[in-house]
Amino acid sequence: MAAEPTSAEWEPSRRLPRARLGVAVVEELVELIVTGKLKEGELLPPEAALCEHFGVSRTVLRESVKRLEEKGLVHVGQGRGTQVARSGSWNVLDHVVLSAMIDSDDSLAVLDELTVVRSALEAKMAGAVAGRRTSAELGRINRALSVMREAKTDSDAFRQEDVVFHFTIMEISRNRLAENIAKNLYRRALESAQYQGVDFHGAFEFTLRGHTEIYEAISAKDVGGAEEAMRLHIEQGWDRRRPRN
Repeated sequence: MAAEPTSAEWEPSRRLPRARLGVAVVEELVELIVTGKLKEGELLPPEAALCEHFGVSRTVLRESVKRLEEKGLVHVGQGRGTQVARSGSWNVLDHVVLSAMIDSDDSLAVLDELTVVRSALEAKMAGAVAGRRTSAELGRINRALSVMREAKTDSDAFRQEDVVFHFTIMEISRNRLAENIAKNLYRRALESAQYQGVDFHGAFEFTLRGHTEIYEAISAKDVGGAEEAMRLHIEQGWDRRRPRN
C-alpha cells in the first residue's frame, strides 16, 4: 500500500468561496482520484492536512468524503482511514465522475468505451422499437427524420435534431433503464469538444443516410436490421469524427 502523503505535500492552494466549499472539495478530490494522483488502495491524507489544503472545516470535509463514498470512489473504514477504491467500483454514470474521466483522458479511451456501451444499448432499443412499433410511433420517428432533412443547412439545428432522433427511438423503446443510461452517456459526451471531434467530408449526408437506414429497418419491422443499422451508425460516426492525435 502506498504511504500517506505528508501534510507538506498538501499545503493550502487557495481559499474557496464559502457557498461552493463542499462542491469544490468533492470535484477536486474526484479529479485527484480519476487522474491517478491519488491511486487505488492509497489512503487519503489526514483530515487536518486536507482541511488546511482546502481551507474548510472538518464538517465540510467529512460531508465531502461521504459524497465520494456514495460515488464509489473511496471506502471509509473505522480506524483504517479512507482508502481509494478500484475504478470498477466507481459510479461512472455520476456526472462529476464521468466528466472528470472524460476531461482528463487525452487518449480518448473513455470516449471509445462510452461509444461501445452507447451503441450496444441504442442498438437493442432500436431493435425493440422495430419489433413492436405502432404506426403512430413510426410517424414520430419519420417526423424527427424529416425535421433533420429540413435543418441540413443549419449545422446547430441539425445537431439538435440529430439528438432528437436518437431520443425519440430511446423513448419509444419502453426500456426505461437503457434509456436513462444511454441518455446520460450521450448528453455528457455531447459536452465534450473531443466527442464532437473533427468535421469530415459528407458528415451531414452520412448522418442522414444512417438515420434513414435505421428508420427503414424499423418501418419494415426488421429487428436485426434495426440493431445493426444503429450500431454501425454510432460506431462509424465516432470513428470518422475521432481526433487522430
